[in-house]
Amino acid sequence: MTTHEPSEKGESLRTVIVALGANLLIALAKTVAAVVTGAASMLAEAAHSWADAGNEIFLFIAHRRAAKPADAQHPLGYGREVYVWSMFAAIGLFAVGAGVSITHGIQELAHPDPAENLGVAYVVLAVAFVLEGVSFRQASRQARRAARARNKDLLGHILDTSDATTRAVFFEDAAALVGLVIAAAGIAAQEFTGSSVPDAVGSILVGVLLGVVAIVLIDRNRRFLVGQLADPEARAAVLRELRADPAVERVTSLVLEVVGAGEILVIGSVDLVGNAPENEVARELAAVEQRLRERPAIVGAVLSLSEPHLPGLED
Repeated sequence: MTTHEPSEKGESLRTVIVALGANLLIALAKTVAAVVTGAASMLAEAAHSWADAGNEIFLFIAHRRAAKPADAQHPLGYGREVYVWSMFAAIGLFAVGAGVSITHGIQELAHPDPAENLGVAYVVLAVAFVLEGVSFRQASRQARRAARARNKDLLGHILDTSDATTRAVFFEDAAALVGLVIAAAGIAAQEFTGSSVPDAVGSILVGVLLGVVAIVLIDRNRRFLVGQLADPEARAAVLRELRADPAVERVTSLVLEVVGAGEILVIGSVDLVGNAPENEVARELAAVEQRLRERPAIVGAVLSLSEPHLPGLED
């Protein structure tokens, strides 16, 4: 079953903190370089990094709020908070990162302003590449470990995982590394040709890249907010556990919905062994639900009695 143990959730938080520190340093350096050089691509990269830094703050808030314990008003906990705040982060990336980069690139095409002191830009881009690489390594190392545990390829795991913060940091850092290459190419082409067009085009391309990443992240968070089923492996694991329960004769329906990062709500129908009186059946059904809730990933279980004519589920 797909689960997130405390250590794995703690690693996700460390990934966010590493990314936040790196992006703050990078954003400051890029801003200074953008002012000194006047390069459109560098301004686009500065906007990108400030957007990323803001996003990491949203993701940090997401972790803290999603970790709140269940209460009377939220009996399943606050796990979906992670998708709300991750959605804010993705929208910020689209509005600030993509919007500013594309707008400034178009303005640069309409009103060319040749850049200068390009050596500063190259140094900042090189340092930024190293820092972004450190952050990306942290995110990809965590993702690879989780992907291997679930027998999935890296990209498939990143797209499917319920851990929205790891997905956001992974995609944002990957986009940052590609964006740095685009910005460096645009500035180098401007220096070689003497035209500001390549630099402006580089800014627009960075903006398009950020827009695509933001749309992917928005779509994934939207799916989890409106109700995303758990992966088939998790459903198969719960089905096996219910069948192995000595009180369960057969399982006729089973739905697993993701309600947070590594958190699942189980809804199903079972036929209990024997023909006990109604009060005993109620106690036995409650006991089966409680045994399910003892699993780390399951925050809620709601079981009902099956209708006699319904067949049991196949594997």
